[in-house]
Amino acid sequence: MSVTYDVFRGSAEGRIVADKASSTLGHNEVFIETTHSGLCGTDEHYLKTNQVLGHEGIGIVKSLGPGVTSVKVGDRVGFGYTHSICTFCDNCATGWDQYCENQKQYGFHDFDNGTFSYGAVWDANCVYPIPDGYDSAYAAPLMCAGATVWTVLSEYGIRSTDRVAVMGIGGLGHVAIKLAAAMGCHVVVLSSSESKRQEAMDFGASEFHVFKSGDAVPEGFKPVKHLLLCGNAGVDYPSLIPLMATHGSIYPLTVAFEPAKVPMLGLVWRGVRIQGSLVASRQSIRSLLEFAARKKIYPTIMTFPLNKEGIEEAMQTLREGKMRYRGVLVRQ
Repeated sequence: MSVTYDVFRGSAEGRIVADKASSTLGHNEVFIETTHSGLCGTDEHYLKTNQVLGHEGIGIVKSLGPGVTSVKVGDRVGFGYTHSICTFCDNCATGWDQYCENQKQYGFHDFDNGTFSYGAVWDANCVYPIPDGYDSAYAAPLMCAGATVWTVLSEYGIRSTDRVAVMGIGGLGHVAIKLAAAMGCHVVVLSSSESKRQEAMDFGASEFHVFKSGDAVPEGFKPVKHLLLCGNAGVDYPSLIPLMATHGSIYPLTVAFEPAKVPMLGLVWRGVRIQGSLVASRQSIRSLLEFAARKKIYPTIMTFPLNKEGIEEAMQTLREGKMRYRGVLVRQ
């Protein structure tokens, strides 16, 4: 079966371009009519390419390719950073399929499919049923922002008794606070702005400290076991080591292309590790959706029309630092 659908691409001029894409459904592929898409800072990285943008999608399955048994026409599903996986490599077989050795992922493959669109063709292995009653506008940011922080919170040994710090209250950070608090963790928020104190506490934080990368340790600060870096990508690692408890872990969830200076001696003396983490596996995303629906955890969002003008307005809002806290594009 062949399908044709409207998409929104980047361009060399940094403008959004409306276009059409066509595809023939292959084995285990589905055609999804996109209804909602989250907006992520990663989309800005690819704005000056001609690929279809977006990787936080929610939509309705409209057509099935050969061999599809996991979803049916009419299902409401999410789809995100990973476009397809092989299911048989070592990483897929051990539950870390976001590192599939044969995957297709946003920004590197499958340039005619993305969530800034009115339709997309996706591997059925990489679409996720949305729980009944959970609003699609809230589900969209969980496909990347929520998934990214959830992997850290659920896969790296964090316990409900741990002191977990979140640095940066933005698209990732605010979701991390809500999820970690719902898990029962003692959430410590680090922000450069005192003005965000009440908001952080409302999200579920137990402590709030004014701190930015490069600052001295706040007076009376008790070390944390886990530190999620959710703010600006360029951080001063030597200033972070004193925040950490022995055998603590630092998770850089927003990254820069420039190399970072890491104080190896400081890591050695405290037994601290810097743990990389990439979005989420299929099982992690499924468990996140179930947890968010059951605990009634909702990202804080701003909505925009899912069209050329709406996308450009949303990206400009994000660029100016005015997004509170995750942009969601909604098909009219």
